[in-house]
Amino acid sequence: MSASILTAPSPLDLDYVRSHFPALTQGWTFLDNAGGSQILRPVVERITEFLYDSNVQLGASYAVSQTATARVEQGTAAMATLINAAAAEEVVLGPSSSALFRILAHCLGQTLQPGDEIVVTNCDHEANISPWMELQRLGITVKTWRVNPDTLDLAIADLEALLTSRTRLVAVTHVSNVLGTINPIRQIADRVHAHGALLCVDGVAYAPHRRVDVQALDVDFYVFSLYKVYGPHLAMLYGKREHLLALPGYNHYFVEPTAIPYKFQPGGTSYELSYSAIAIPQYLQTLAQHHLGPAAAATATGQLDQAFALIQDHEAALAERLLSFLRSKPNVRLIGRPEAEATQRVPTIAFTVDGLASDQIPPQIDPHNIGIRSGHFYALRLIEALGLLSQNGVVRVSMVHYNTLTECDRLIQLFDELF
Repeated sequence: MSASILTAPSPLDLDYVRSHFPALTQGWTFLDNAGGSQILRPVVERITEFLYDSNVQLGASYAVSQTATARVEQGTAAMATLINAAAAEEVVLGPSSSALFRILAHCLGQTLQPGDEIVVTNCDHEANISPWMELQRLGITVKTWRVNPDTLDLAIADLEALLTSRTRLVAVTHVSNVLGTINPIRQIADRVHAHGALLCVDGVAYAPHRRVDVQALDVDFYVFSLYKVYGPHLAMLYGKREHLLALPGYNHYFVEPTAIPYKFQPGGTSYELSYSAIAIPQYLQTLAQHHLGPAAAATATGQLDQAFALIQDHEAALAERLLSFLRSKPNVRLIGRPEAEATQRVPTIAFTVDGLASDQIPPQIDPHNIGIRSGHFYALRLIEALGLLSQNGVVRVSMVHYNTLTECDRLIQLFDELF
């Protein structure tokens, strides 16, 4: 990346961006965003609005219940718009990505036969590994697609060698929450579908940074956490309608097989959190409108694309600022791509330092009101494969679009003094 991008004005009006996040005024710099982003003010306002004005059970005939029902449906529809799903009923809201993966694996597992095969990776968050591994008790064969130890990439050729006529599902991450690498999901989907199998993607580390378009990606299932995309502590599972209809449900026996998404939501979902999700795409649309004015797209989909293009450019500058510093340190090992090429990585940056255990570093940054983190980040299999357990994992700095170059420079100065 050229040096000019480091000094060029941000494509984002950061005062405008940061005004939407009340937590950013409390004097802390949040650089642990891959663990959970700060929440939008309008999200909190929608939570309050639901609880004050429509906090009743859904589906009754009286007016307040009808309002509550409509509001929950609006939240689901907003998520469908955000990811370009074909219909709102393809979106299942739930308490967390981990819970939704387990529900999906439980339901899908009932459709499999002994000897069927599933492929997982060794670089995913454990949420998209363990539920599939546990199906081995049903006689399912689970194979592992391993990161190339030299390039730290998932090679398509290595996947191809694992696929057979018995492959039923491939589970892969869109972005590793340690490596920050963007995997070529559409290419993977094409290979998986050519073998008659399904593709399940963990998009948790991707969705805060880039537009998710499930139709363009041609994924069968896609999961991410809303609380890492500026929203409430909720998650969503996308599934192609034909798959969701065909799967056995996870709800009570009398819930109709055609009742999607409800048949995968025992006890329903959080009403107020579901409703608050409408504020996420609304905020992103306002970014496009604020920055582009008359040039903003006429459609919601177009505005979402424009917003994420602005986010991508700003985040690339953030990533390059930190990566260029880390590259200059001979005692630092970058775990992931060393360049901030926006089509190849997001600004989730992991590293180790010679002579320092990774868990020694964040406590020395904490007193300066900067939040970073160390550990395995639930990608323990990857940390083991890379031989980093003795280092106590990695140090991770994870930035998003509301972070600034000034914040990044403050961290770099502290790092420079420390190692």
